[in-house]
Amino acid sequence: MSTGRILLTGATGFIGSTVLQELTRTTDAPVRALVRRPVATSPGPAPEYVHGDLTAPDSLRGLCTGVDTVLHLASYVGSDEDTCKAVNAAGTRALLAEARRAGVRRILYAGTTAVLGAGPHRGLAEDAPARPVSPASRTRLAAEQAVLAAGGTVLRPPLVYGRGDTWVVPAIAELTERVPALIDGGRALLSLVAVDDLARLVVAVAGSDAVPAGVHHAAHPEPVAFRDLLDALVTHAGLRPPVDDLSQEEYLARLRRTSGRVSEHQVSLIAADRWYASRRIWELAGCAPGPGLRIAEHADWYRAHLAGRARPYGNAA
Repeated sequence: MSTGRILLTGATGFIGSTVLQELTRTTDAPVRALVRRPVATSPGPAPEYVHGDLTAPDSLRGLCTGVDTVLHLASYVGSDEDTCKAVNAAGTRALLAEARRAGVRRILYAGTTAVLGAGPHRGLAEDAPARPVSPASRTRLAAEQAVLAAGGTVLRPPLVYGRGDTWVVPAIAELTERVPALIDGGRALLSLVAVDDLARLVVAVAGSDAVPAGVHHAAHPEPVAFRDLLDALVTHAGLRPPVDDLSQEEYLARLRRTSGRVSEHQVSLIAADRWYASRRIWELAGCAPGPGLRIAEHADWYRAHLAGRARPYGNAA
């Protein structure tokens, strides 16, 4: 891949940092990375780090000068509505205004399948109606709409796992400790994508003229049954194996007997089918989707991360 200058937001985040590594590995394009605080650099080719904040439009002035492609991977996924609006909605609009002033040719935004709302979702296509249910998903949908209005491309990843994941697998680990059971036999089919594969796809889309503007689901094309995901996590990452099989209602009743960070809404993300039609984007970008479930490759990182986390909960009776 060889393009003009690339601007990357979210470069220090879970997905963005992996995309930055992929850009460094596969392209000779100069990369400008928007960061909110100083970043330690290492020997060898390094991006141009620019300090700025999506919530402070004045700090973005001139950010897109000389930029050909914007990869907008920064977002806020917490529950504070004001911050969601400031970062996801208003921040994206401010960035797009700079891109428009500078004549940026291509804009790619990393959205989320969470904008499609509560499941079950079975093979949903990109034109399925959005039904966001949280401040984060509502404002990320607003960001998507602004990017699309600017002629940009939106990639919607589902559950993303791999080195740096502090949400998906840690949440499953907490649930298996609070209630060591499957829900309805773990039959729920889930769309997943390894962060390494997602990074390859982002970079491939950024360098391709074959991918049309619009929304594209960015999951591995083959959904995974939750029981198979959990089996891989038990085998490779040391999670506690299930000892029971419960209905969702029974599971939630037991979950309520312990305190913890993972909510009942988050349980719903793995209790019912949530898979999305995703094969087309890989074909359009000329990017192989990868071998499928890759937990073993990230096992060392997960074991170290899970060993160091606090556990403010006990086992359910």
